[in-house]
Amino acid sequence: MNALNKLVAIALPALLLAGCELGMKEQEQVGPRGTALVLISDPDSKAKVGEVPAPPYELTADMLTGQKSREAYQNVQVLGDVSVDEFNYLMQAMTNWVAPDGSAIKDAGCNYCHNPENMASDEKYTKVVARKMLLMTRKVNAEWVPHFAGQQNAGVTCWTCHRGQPVPAYNWSTAVPDPATIAGNKRGGNTPSKTVAYSSLAYDPFTDYLAGKESIRVGGKAFPTAASNASIQSTEKTYGLMMHISQGLGVNCSYCHNSNNFAKWEDSRPQRVTAWYGIRMVRDINNNYISALGDVWPANGKGTYGNRRGPHGDPLKVNCATCHQGVNKPLGGYKMLKDYPALKGSYDTAPAPAPVVAEAPAAAPADATAETATQKPAA
Repeated sequence: MNALNKLVAIALPALLLAGCELGMKEQEQVGPRGTALVLISDPDSKAKVGEVPAPPYELTADMLTGQKSREAYQNVQVLGDVSVDEFNYLMQAMTNWVAPDGSAIKDAGCNYCHNPENMASDEKYTKVVARKMLLMTRKVNAEWVPHFAGQQNAGVTCWTCHRGQPVPAYNWSTAVPDPATIAGNKRGGNTPSKTVAYSSLAYDPFTDYLAGKESIRVGGKAFPTAASNASIQSTEKTYGLMMHISQGLGVNCSYCHNSNNFAKWEDSRPQRVTAWYGIRMVRDINNNYISALGDVWPANGKGTYGNRRGPHGDPLKVNCATCHQGVNKPLGGYKMLKDYPALKGSYDTAPAPAPVVAEAPAAAPADATAETATQKPAA
């Protein structure tokens, strides 16, 4: 065996044992000694945050008062409650967030959503979508504060997901199992996929958990008995979702769980409750805002600005990575809402479903799982 082969023979096992990512790691004890509550993080993850664009110009106090936008402009269905100055300020910011001037995006700038001959008209589907997304953003900032652990002004703006692109880089659509052949049908698994951190777990845990109403029921005391109503398939799908969350936030399992007992809520970190709300927030976004647009989304190959649907016809939707993009707090926890107060306003001024935020149980039931909480955090 030559020197190169010897080196490969020695190095390969070490690489396999090094885990999913190479490079130096940092660890931090976040719980009592002996509870295995240690966070392992990649120092390079700080570079993933990226720069937050500055506001288009200073928004002064006097600009927040005066004539309302609905009084000055036609067909203002969502932001009619803000002043003309604040409306124009937010429109400029949205242009920078989604289709900045000077970019290679077709009809970049105001024309991405508007007909320049009639700014009030709705013939461009992108304007109808933008209106719905404004309602969604206001809903998230007003009603899903528990997912932000009660931090004021830590909500979301268009930039949180879009980062200067018409379609957020991190999205998903329904994936169906492989062809129904003896060799080809893998029942949606056994195919290492990026969606589940390149594991061979079920590669579409999103359709049921982040768009459907299926609950995670594999961690309770009753599992794996029939009383848990859980199967091996749902177990693999659950772990697939957990792998996605871990990768999407750039954290290990003990960011939320005590590895001594993954199912036990009493010994878990508060972040687990935050994640409980996050799952339901994502469902709200996908079901009541993105999918609710229905045929507004053009069929693939017919849209002016590229595909907005997956290969099976459902719209591109959001998951944890859409906002987090590899860090535990989107944009490093930067409080963008302090510069854009209009995104904290009413979200029911245009037709849109307003589902009730799910209440966390007062106490964990006997079969407490990854989607039940011991208490509801203060909003």
